Amino acid sequence: MMFTNKKILILGMARSGYEVAKLLAKYNNTLTITDSKEQDEERVQELKALGVKYILTDHPEDLLEESFDCMIKNPGVRKDQPAVVKAKQQGLPVINELEVAYHFLPKNVTIIGVTGSNGKTTTTTILYEILKRAKQSVYLAGNIGVPLSLTVQSMQENSFLVIEISDHQLLDMYDFKVDIAVMTNLSEVHLDFHGTYENYKNTKKKIFQNQTEKEYAILNLENKDVLEVSKDIKAQKCYFSSQKETDSYLKEQTLYLYGEKALDTNEIKLKGNHNYENIMCALLVLHILKVDSTEALAYLKDFRGVEHRNEFVKEVNKRKFYNDSKATNTESTITALSSFNSPVILILGGLDRGHSFNPLNPYLKHVKQIICYGETKNRIEAWAREVKVPCSKVDTLIEATKESYALSKEGDTIVFSPACASWDQYDNFEIRGDEFKKVVGEL
Repeated sequence: MMFTNKKILILGMARSGYEVAKLLAKYNNTLTITDSKEQDEERVQELKALGVKYILTDHPEDLLEESFDCMIKNPGVRKDQPAVVKAKQQGLPVINELEVAYHFLPKNVTIIGVTGSNGKTTTTTILYEILKRAKQSVYLAGNIGVPLSLTVQSMQENSFLVIEISDHQLLDMYDFKVDIAVMTNLSEVHLDFHGTYENYKNTKKKIFQNQTEKEYAILNLENKDVLEVSKDIKAQKCYFSSQKETDSYLKEQTLYLYGEKALDTNEIKLKGNHNYENIMCALLVLHILKVDSTEALAYLKDFRGVEHRNEFVKEVNKRKFYNDSKATNTESTITALSSFNSPVILILGGLDRGHSFNPLNPYLKHVKQIICYGETKNRIEAWAREVKVPCSKVDTLIEATKESYALSKEGDTIVFSPACASWDQYDNFEIRGDEFKKVVGEL
């Protein structure tokens, strides 16, 4: 096995580093794990008991004075980080947790990999749930919050694996190969991480890199960038569209699969073309896997969406609150704003990546008030002035949520769709969304 009796440096702990260390500790590897932030003490002690060396440092590049066989990098660590640069200069393979865990998969596992700028989590969730309901042996992993290193230890042969794969993960993947690749869409996001949109697109394209004519790619016919990156791939292509007739399509409020009616949209609780596109991806996967869709269609009629993704929280005195904390970019916030026709109070803010809020301009017709907080608050306030939307500026999300209620009237919709990452004040978007829901719950 590739990862046995090796000396390995794990750069960045978080959940993926912790789980990959536990997995590799079983195979007689000499492991060092490092992070710049204090980690959960219980987890640190657990790793130490397994023989893993834990080092808290701001200069992990100094550890490379020793010789290692490879570096496992947390997906959030930039490729220009000094330790990563030094490792590559030394000729060390730099990979990630997903790539490692792939080599531990049991035989004949069918991998369905979902990527794209938006819609990944919803599509991944739908696929996992409908395969489970169809009585298939199916596992869930990846960017959805479940490291594959954890999942792989309980997997059976001949199973399905549904995996959400981010661009940050694809960057350090080499052998990893999916049987069915789903690309929901592409738009200009994460440019602070990749430098250019071209780099981002080329990174996303890596989901197809090891596919042959035997594998499948499910592609968005309405997204020119998806069509561009997939034009020379080897996999068999299947298309979905909300505008044109193709393998799966939306026409007159009905979803079709290869010309046959699958579902009326009025039967589906989730609304919006973006959600219908996610469902079309799932229908195409079921068709390829030859799985009976009866249970799937019943589930799709009841599915209410993913937590933190345009999630209905509560109605308070005829004001509806929605939690879209997973909207870490303007493209996701556009998707949220396109879902509402009532007057909207929009809460924006978070980590300042230097990105523009101008892409939101055409989607503000229902927005009567903006409330901004966090690192980006001053830039959002200046932008709101330019687009002539009233704006209130506060420091925290708790204040922003209370302010949104104070400024609202009956019939208003209050949407927390921050268009920014959470890391200025929260460890992740889930904790941020939970805080929002807690404050709404107390109103």
